Amino acid sequence: MSTTGFNSQNGTGAGQPYTNGPSQNLQQLPGVNYGMAQLQNYNQLQAKAPMGPGLYPTSAPAAPYQSHPAQTHPTQTHPPVSSYQPLMPHPPLRGGSLPHTPPLSASPVPRMPSAQSTPPPPPVSSSGYYASPHQTPSMGQPWQYNAAPTNPPAPMTPPHGQQAATNHMPPPMSMAPPTSAYSAPPPTNTATMPPGPALPPTSLHAYSQPGIAPPPVTPMAPHTYQPGRPPYGALPSGAAPTGPPPPMGPPPPMGHPPSMKPTPPPTGPPMGNATPPPPKADAQWDGVNHTAPPSESEEGDVECPGTMAGNGPQAPNSYNHMENKPGGVPQPGPPGRHLGHYPSLPPGYQSSPPGHAGQPYPLKQQPYQQPGPAQLSPSLASLSLQSGTPEALRVVNLLQERNLLPPGPLTPPTPCLTQDLQRVNCNPEVFRCTLTSIPQTQSLLNKAKLPLGLLLHPFKDLSQLPVVTSSTIVRCRSCRTYINPFVSFLDQRRWKCNLCYRVNEVPEEFMYNPVSRAYGEPHKRPEVQNATIEFIAPSEYMLRPPQPAVYLFVLDVSHNAMETGYLHVFCQSLLDNLNSLPGDSRTKVGFITFDSTIHFYNLQEGLSQPQMLIVSDIEDIFLPTPDSLLVNLNESKELVQDLLKSLPTLFEKTMETQSALGSALQAAFKLLSPTGGRMSVFQTQLPNLGAGALQSREDPNQRAAAKDVQHLSPATDFYKKLALDCSGQQVAVDLFLLSAQYCDLASLGCISRYSAGSVYYYPSYHQQHNVAQVERFQKDLKRYLTRKIGFEAVMRIRCTKGLSIHTFHGNFFVRSTDLLSLPNVNPDAGFAVQMSIDENLDDLQVVSFQAALLYTSSKGERRIRVHTLCLPVVNSLSDIFAGADVQAITGLLACMAVDRSVTASLSDARDALTNAAIDSLSCYRQSVLTIQQPGLLAPACLRLFPLYVLALHKQKAFRVGTSTRLDDRVFAMCQLKYQPLVYAMLMIHPALYRVDDLTDEGALNINDRTIPQPRVLQLSVEKLSREGAFLMDAGTVMYLWIGRNCNPAFLTQVLGVPSYAAVPENLYLLPELDTAESQRVRVFVGWLKDQRPFAPTLHIIRDESQMKTSFLQNMIEDRTESALSYYEFLLHLQQQISK
Repeated sequence: MSTTGFNSQNGTGAGQPYTNGPSQNLQQLPGVNYGMAQLQNYNQLQAKAPMGPGLYPTSAPAAPYQSHPAQTHPTQTHPPVSSYQPLMPHPPLRGGSLPHTPPLSASPVPRMPSAQSTPPPPPVSSSGYYASPHQTPSMGQPWQYNAAPTNPPAPMTPPHGQQAATNHMPPPMSMAPPTSAYSAPPPTNTATMPPGPALPPTSLHAYSQPGIAPPPVTPMAPHTYQPGRPPYGALPSGAAPTGPPPPMGPPPPMGHPPSMKPTPPPTGPPMGNATPPPPKADAQWDGVNHTAPPSESEEGDVECPGTMAGNGPQAPNSYNHMENKPGGVPQPGPPGRHLGHYPSLPPGYQSSPPGHAGQPYPLKQQPYQQPGPAQLSPSLASLSLQSGTPEALRVVNLLQERNLLPPGPLTPPTPCLTQDLQRVNCNPEVFRCTLTSIPQTQSLLNKAKLPLGLLLHPFKDLSQLPVVTSSTIVRCRSCRTYINPFVSFLDQRRWKCNLCYRVNEVPEEFMYNPVSRAYGEPHKRPEVQNATIEFIAPSEYMLRPPQPAVYLFVLDVSHNAMETGYLHVFCQSLLDNLNSLPGDSRTKVGFITFDSTIHFYNLQEGLSQPQMLIVSDIEDIFLPTPDSLLVNLNESKELVQDLLKSLPTLFEKTMETQSALGSALQAAFKLLSPTGGRMSVFQTQLPNLGAGALQSREDPNQRAAAKDVQHLSPATDFYKKLALDCSGQQVAVDLFLLSAQYCDLASLGCISRYSAGSVYYYPSYHQQHNVAQVERFQKDLKRYLTRKIGFEAVMRIRCTKGLSIHTFHGNFFVRSTDLLSLPNVNPDAGFAVQMSIDENLDDLQVVSFQAALLYTSSKGERRIRVHTLCLPVVNSLSDIFAGADVQAITGLLACMAVDRSVTASLSDARDALTNAAIDSLSCYRQSVLTIQQPGLLAPACLRLFPLYVLALHKQKAFRVGTSTRLDDRVFAMCQLKYQPLVYAMLMIHPALYRVDDLTDEGALNINDRTIPQPRVLQLSVEKLSREGAFLMDAGTVMYLWIGRNCNPAFLTQVLGVPSYAAVPENLYLLPELDTAESQRVRVFVGWLKDQRPFAPTLHIIRDESQMKTSFLQNMIEDRTESALSYYEFLLHLQQQISK
């Protein structure tokens, strides 16, 4: 299907939808997602016979969404531009809920055979979390990797008796097909570009002559590997291009990596021509002081309402290379390359390559030269006429090769694109795909048995972020894609969208390049030079002044909370960082404390000291003085400081043991609703009073259950409903759980999950008895209080026509079928999406994906951060496997397994993980290998896949047979869904290093620091030595294991103790000693810690320490009482594949 399956209705009131495919007449019910196209995925046969103990039955996929039939209507004319009206915000969400993540289906467990012809299963109903705590899941089916779930869940009952809202979506409108959306009439003196997909990039002067029809290109045979195939995007020598212009963009300056480091440019003169706006749908003002992101919750579809091109508001057209830096001294712009074809160029339009200044473009087409092996992308560097198989497809017998781990961090594969495209592609740390080569058809994807999805880290802290200020943000008039390096320019005045292929006009202002201060070079603009870029949005993207930074702290002050001592740490940390809170002169703060009653604090300017106001009626909560509880930080800073100094002693003698968390959250929501903001909640026990009260559901005797784990789903929907209310009012809730007892994180976590907040968990926290946790809490709190933050954000992910997104993973609320509501966005949040192929991509050489994040900065600026990723399209299974990204696949499968654990069962999720490895390796053996060999065979790019699947089995989220507290398990699941991939992988498969013999050989030199680079070891006790010291990095925790016979020199020079027996039991800090060995170890550990935003705890343990058990549980390759060793797991896979 086309992307009309989740038609976003991006703002036409005249009946023309902004879609990438045929239009539909959809009537969206409140709280219900649009349907998806029927996709036939993983055809099922009858279930196999039950397996014996220890075997992993496979599961069956869900049927995908049913698509609505497309209906066409006569094209409606647009109203005159002068009649356009600015949009008003839509009513905020009050309780109707769209499904968060369409979960994997759940029913009995048939096996997934190879994709032959069998009808898809009947649709089954699925839902996110259960609307009723007593609703029970059915048994699981196997994963449907790349198709949407069967039916959207029914909407939840609106809370508080309100009618379910449509979550900022516009009223249903009749849509007409965009009859002329994709074919703007070209000038008479230019060659008409053929419709369809993008061409491969051509050489520097390869322009089409008018009137010359390109010959057809013979397609490659399916399921075969072409050794001599050039990179995707390159044409063989002498071959003529076909299809639309190539998706090309100018490269950044030579020597710069894809992280985009262009030359610091000057600030250009103001250019004031705005693009004419598309027609807008009417909206209603809800009377609430609330910012709905512009134009039907789209990221900035309000483009200059009521203006014509040329008479828009005047704004500086400036470009800043680095964030918060002014434009630099004028310098020559980066070397350009021509984007697409300029069939007939106007006189004087010259943009020559370096060394050919002043030479006009030739109109005669130049032959394209076949790139040599040196020009190919690194991942397929061995793919040439001389070598038959790329390194990624080298056959590995997993049963014979033991040392599979690379010596250092595993690097993601590089897409097989031409060098100029790859040079401007998006950084994989920000945006990566599970398959760096996209299959042409859904059936080919099904046959590969690999999941297709994207993993994003959209708000990541970047050292180099190009920032553009312009009155014109150039976007496709049809699908609203932002101009990017992979669009194609037909001529100086027209560009073709790389997602929907509509031809758009280049605005006059875009003709000026602020980098080179040259006119007439739109293809050299920073927007077309960088795959990641940030726009400072003009006033047309705002419906009211952006909200201020508002921070509300909700603090548990019960007896249990005071016993932990967390309040001292919190108050001191906030005092230390009060001046570092992100914000401006409008920043507001407020405080609420609670036990069995709710305490408010009047901090109004002019008071001599803070006033505490107590509300004991928790059943009908109200705000005693609404105007003085949230105060301007600058005006009331002394009162805030006085309160923080007095709070720890104010409640230190309390004997109140009850916790009315739900009522405190309701009060905080009332306080933040008018403005939006961030709510930080600190809780130390199970809420047991008032709204949202919970009861303990954990049976400590069942922590080591060998099969299924109960109570992974919420006990009540109170917290989810409140989170949806918060999301509708641009309020995010961050939860800090500091407890030594069960707190039902499965229920409490919903308040953060659906409001785009974060969850922090500190088990067994105590100020005196667990100093390591206290240090971690201090460091996490400092990062949390001072890191960058975006308010009232929305994010939309777009993809080339023919692809669609059907499932999201992370913390957010799905406001419409493809729009994520993020009341707060932070640089430590990751997201994942699952995708399907709805239409054959036969005519395409590349496809593109674009994530656009619209947010309000803490300084009150409306900004849009855009990431664009380009990947090749392939038509053979061997190419699909060659481009598989094993870490991205593992990360996406982990998210899917978390959903399966909640909606079906933990054992079902574990079986599905095992079957993912069986199916992919079975497909590789049967369909890719040309010579059958004995053993368990895998391509080199997937050699670590079985190891990662086994690691997931033994990860705290999914392990069985090992005592695991329920809150610990649920928190591990939260992290797998929320953490960016690079951090989640350390939690899945830790890194082990030997550190008692560090040397400077192969060391990194960063900022005058020499950082040793020891080899990564296998996670097996056979790699340990009692004569050594070993560091294990497991993401949130590090272990330094000291062998019983460790070198005494290491003990004295690194740990400062004379012997092994003198190593303290609870040592968690490396002493700063003035020795070379101490310096090396501390620098290496510090370098590892600096690579993540959170603070891992370090445990220095001896052979007989209590922490040794936790250390050994991470030895994934070893056998335990309840889990197979790595070698046994490989034998099991081989047995299943050979059936």
